[in-house]
Amino acid sequence: MVKRLLSSSSSELLNYNKEELLQSIKLSEGRTIISEVIGAESLFRDLSNAEVAAAFGADILLLNLFDLNQPFFKNIKQGNAAEIVKEIKRLSGRPLGINLEPVNKENIEADHFVKLSSGRKATLQNIEQAVKAGFNMITFTGNPSVGVSNQAIIEAVKIADQNFGDQIIITAGKMHMAGIDEDYLAAKYIDSLISAGTDIILLPAVGTVPGIDLSSLKEIIKLIHNRGKLALTAIGTSQESADQETIREIALMSKMAGADIQHIGDAAYGGIALPENILSLSKTIRGKRHSYRRMALSINR
Repeated sequence: MVKRLLSSSSSELLNYNKEELLQSIKLSEGRTIISEVIGAESLFRDLSNAEVAAAFGADILLLNLFDLNQPFFKNIKQGNAAEIVKEIKRLSGRPLGINLEPVNKENIEADHFVKLSSGRKATLQNIEQAVKAGFNMITFTGNPSVGVSNQAIIEAVKIADQNFGDQIIITAGKMHMAGIDEDYLAAKYIDSLISAGTDIILLPAVGTVPGIDLSSLKEIIKLIHNRGKLALTAIGTSQESADQETIREIALMSKMAGADIQHIGDAAYGGIALPENILSLSKTIRGKRHSYRRMALSINR
């Protein structure tokens, strides 16, 4: 039987299939946290960022800048992508997602965009590699100044859904412009993402990008829920290194707007949010009782 993700142990979380994990998130009623981490760096000399994020309350870990062709995660035993994924899961007890970036062909050579290594691009080959490596989720989005467009994200979702839609959770959307100034919160665009096969729509949290307030976000999330999909609000504009009061305010507004999952980014120090801000986010949306339980629950259970 599927339990709330909020109440699930590591052994349960790691054994849920796609539909079970989505149901577990939905049952948690807005109390699921996904923490984005970079593996090239580490906050501590002898500990991976994945372990730190899990220890401070993250339910799901999202690997950013992870190159499937040149896999590396600091303070995790080296190996191929599948071996690294398996080891992170063993040490953290958490499901894993990966960011893949759908870069427009015309933007690849443009001087003002950041160049991506081949293993980070949202290609069919990399999507297949991510599925085979054991990731539970693929997030199609763009890092700053990469040049990811709305249409490129939609096309990547279609490829993933047509080939692996029954095996892996598909999350898609922008948490900021990613180098291209276009309306990435328009109802028409959100509807297109859903029609393409997206399971979870990624949106910027209230107060993280200009013009996103509680009222506008609530309307978008209502549309997403009416289509039977889940909504993720992201703190992806370096506010993951802000003071705890800012995190609490963003978290409460995102919950009021109807977010099913709350994301906190990796841009503080060493490729991870401030650990106390992960905990602050956790305590705000689910209280100390569930926060401390998640932190204390052994990954061996």
